[in-house]
Amino acid sequence: MVSTLIRRAAAKKLRANTTPHERMLWRALKELPIEGSHFRRQAPIGPYIVDFFCPAKHLIIELDGGHHNEDETAARDSTRQSWLENEGYRVIRFWNSEINSDLTAVLERIYAELYGSREAETIRLKHRRK
Repeated sequence: MVSTLIRRAAAKKLRANTTPHERMLWRALKELPIEGSHFRRQAPIGPYIVDFFCPAKHLIIELDGGHHNEDETAARDSTRQSWLENEGYRVIRFWNSEINSDLTAVLERIYAELYGSREAETIRLKHRRK
């Protein structure tokens, strides 16, 4: 198992070198009406570093580029997602092209994952700290 300090340093490095799609989604996530909670970006969880994480809802958002279509990368993604889901997290994935072509639809899906539907009233989310 990789030490916590190494994972935190790797996450910090990833935050400093975000992709254009990650920056676009990060700016948009900050505009969502999420009372009392927030997303973290490049957050270490177990042996992995996830793209975006809402601790209050145990929701993880992953952005995938074209290389995620390759067999080896897709297999690693599947293993990673299974581990995260077994730990109680919900994982939703978007292609980078979705961020470019229809960011509104991506945000609506995220909002529905957080609150149940696009029309749902926002509620104050509380962090579940261990």
